[in-house]
Amino acid sequence: MSKLSKLVAAFLAAPVHVSFADVERLMRAFGFKLDRTTGSHHVFRHDDGRKLTVPTVGGRRVKSVYVRQVVDLLDLEKWHDD
Repeated sequence: MSKLSKLVAAFLAAPVHVSFADVERLMRAFGFKLDRTTGSHHVFRHDDGRKLTVPTVGGRRVKSVYVRQVVDLLDLEKWHDD
């Protein structure tokens, strides 16, 4: 199992908090770029027009509601099943 597959499996397990570094790693793996940061809010954009704003807690953690948004935006359930 690759590192990316393990990271996707961790996101699908619906953790309470994940690290921002893991969110950034996953978003970059799926073609997103960190467009800008305003305070604790990080905006990721994809070339096809999709975007997602991910705020952090304490500068290092991301709440579960935003983890769910990442899972939905990237369609990780389908990706993991393939």
